[in-house]
Amino acid sequence: MPSSRDFTIGLISDTHGLLRPAAMEALGGSDAIIHAGDIGDARILAELSRLAPVTAVRGNIDRGAWASSLPETAVLLLGDTAIFVIHNLADLALDPAASGFRAVVSGHSHRPARREKDGVLFVNPGSAGPRRFTLPVALGRLRVAGKRMTAELIELAR
Repeated sequence: MPSSRDFTIGLISDTHGLLRPAAMEALGGSDAIIHAGDIGDARILAELSRLAPVTAVRGNIDRGAWASSLPETAVLLLGDTAIFVIHNLADLALDPAASGFRAVVSGHSHRPARREKDGVLFVNPGSAGPRRFTLPVALGRLRVAGKRMTAELIELAR
């Protein structure tokens, strides 16, 4: 991890067993990577970990021995920044602001989205795996600079 308080965190979700070269390229240079579930294959986590340390949660399709060790929720701490990770935002059972989280990263819906509520940034990077309906193939990036946090959603080329 960088020694300063500036971090770049790659966000990916819903790969469903497909890790596109464009996703690997977009996540390059990240200080950390969050995979918000529906990974589909342990090899995806191994590939991502070649780029940066990975924090991953189990999604509803993640089954079998490889997935049993994945938590349903996780916390990524970078400096004094705490990020809560969960696959399905509908399952969130805590108040992130009251719990001291600056961001919540989720997946499941396959829809890229970002919004702020009560000082907490909520980010869904969308689905980076197989295209679903007319939804974009996307991922995201969180940038932390001191007390400032911004989220970027990145649509990948087909």
